[in-house]
Amino acid sequence: MTQIKTDLLVIGAGSGGLSVAAGAVQMGADVTLLEGGKMGGDCLNYGCVPSKALLAAGHAAHAMQAGGKLGVNPVDPTVDYAAAKDYVAGVIGTIAPHDSQERFEALGVRVIRAYGSFVGPKQVQAGEYSITARRIVIATGSSPLVPPIPGLDGVPYLTNETLFDLRERPDHLLIVGGGPIGMEMAQAHSRLGCKVTVIEGLKALGGDDPEMAALVLDRLRGEGIEIAENAMVEQVRGKAGAITVTAKDGREFKGSHLLMAVGRRANIDKLDLDKAGIASTAAGITVDARLRSNTNRHVYAIGDVAGGLQFTHVAGYQAGLIIRQAVLGLPAKQSTAHIPWATYTDPELAQVGLTETQAREKFGGQVEVVRFDYAENDRATAINQREGLIKVMVARGRPVGVSIAGHQAGELIALWSMAIANNMKMSQIAAMVAPYPTIAEINKRAAGAYFSPRLFDNPMVKRVVGLVQRWLP
Repeated sequence: MTQIKTDLLVIGAGSGGLSVAAGAVQMGADVTLLEGGKMGGDCLNYGCVPSKALLAAGHAAHAMQAGGKLGVNPVDPTVDYAAAKDYVAGVIGTIAPHDSQERFEALGVRVIRAYGSFVGPKQVQAGEYSITARRIVIATGSSPLVPPIPGLDGVPYLTNETLFDLRERPDHLLIVGGGPIGMEMAQAHSRLGCKVTVIEGLKALGGDDPEMAALVLDRLRGEGIEIAENAMVEQVRGKAGAITVTAKDGREFKGSHLLMAVGRRANIDKLDLDKAGIASTAAGITVDARLRSNTNRHVYAIGDVAGGLQFTHVAGYQAGLIIRQAVLGLPAKQSTAHIPWATYTDPELAQVGLTETQAREKFGGQVEVVRFDYAENDRATAINQREGLIKVMVARGRPVGVSIAGHQAGELIALWSMAIANNMKMSQIAAMVAPYPTIAEINKRAAGAYFSPRLFDNPMVKRVVGLVQRWLP
């Protein structure tokens, strides 16, 4: 057994773990990184990157059918599903060197390609290595949650970890789960020529503002995607090419392929957390506001395994907090008020801070909801993207939440994350100057809509202006 002593041990080479390792080693810490699977983790290999690449392929196919209003005669695209998957693989291959073992070893990180398990409060065994670390960061991420549905174990099904290896286009894809993953893959496959049915036990896109989610769902239904809500799955039966999903209310859905997209589970099974005195729940490792284990002060957890928001950018944000504490010895606590998220359907759906319902519950009559329609934006009109809406929840003159459904919503939301993170006022957003014509003007116009009634419908302002006009030479 090879003995290793290190300043910082990072378990998991996904987005969060890689960010911690890169930052810490470049600041002078001795860093050891464990990864038993693929470098880059879920995001690079099975999640964010391949899903957005497949969405891009679907968008290209859809564009060939959607140019009628612009004077371009629609044509039916010839879709090579296998070639689209080749494109996805190529995108992963292009990004992979940035997350590679070679790059991190060149930075000075000791990379061990093995799964690790605790053998003591500060000791981890990984293959032939016994590692003792001053600080340990668990960044093992999450895996697809597959619930124990009767019959599912006897039917072939896909998850996000196997979907991108599929080479033959499904005739009819059944998707169990109407969250962001389910809806993105529904639209991508529909645009690539598949019939698609989404089966959701509650409400599709139920984690977002209902009004904004409805804008997206209406578009998806308009493209021919069947979205069955309040359809809790009771049973699955069939075989490859002929699968039936039965809901508790008796509805049956038949298709050729089945994708399970009902959520994620934290990857903690292989860690032997009890040997290190690390408390956990079904959601993941229990941590405090510093992301430190509640029961082992030498251990931190970040990303999906920490049981909070499950987004790649959250893991990246948390990595910065860990570097501040475990490397520099400075205090740091996480805040989620400014964390945005987006669903990359067409139109996109994005959120940061409080939804309208949450804002009204927290601030009551002090909250004001400002709305601005995409249809009033000249660039949106020019590119035929007029369906969309932004809502800004304002309390005491500052944004506390923003919901956007529409073209480039995922890009627009970043400004509001910055505003909330820095406690900015609506006047500071209104002072922004955006190039004309851009979609970005929507943010400025939303801020302007907050001030319009205060300026143009205010009798006092009109009286003051009248006096000023009489005094001016």
